[in-house]
Amino acid sequence: VQLQASGGGLVQAGGSLRLSCAASGRTFSSYAMGWFRQVPGKEREIVAAISWSGGRTYYIDSVKGRFTISRDNAKNTVYLQMNSLKPEDTAVYYCALQPTRYRGSYYSEEKEFDYWGQGTEVTVSS
Repeated sequence: VQLQASGGGLVQAGGSLRLSCAASGRTFSSYAMGWFRQVPGKEREIVAAISWSGGRTYYIDSVKGRFTISRDNAKNTVYLQMNSLKPEDTAVYYCALQPTRYRGSYYSEEKEFDYWGQGTEVTVSS
């Protein structure tokens, strides 16, 4: 499985960015997708996740109400719409894929995600 993330860049505080992550290669009948981020010197943290069906989503508290995760299964693509960006959102963002047995479920722990993209850098200036 190959994951290609894109959409990062430099934006002023209060601005918006939309990240995309396209999956290719081996296919699964059901898989969850997640977005993670990492700042140098800190551990990687999950930002958002979404089930195959799209009916179950997860967000860390710091992005609730500002970020929206969505997916287009026909395109094997997951998105992260980031609005009202803050300087503390600055990080390298990674997408990840978790094969799942059931289309409505997944685990939010990082160790449960088996496949990772290369990362896309987001910089929010104050």
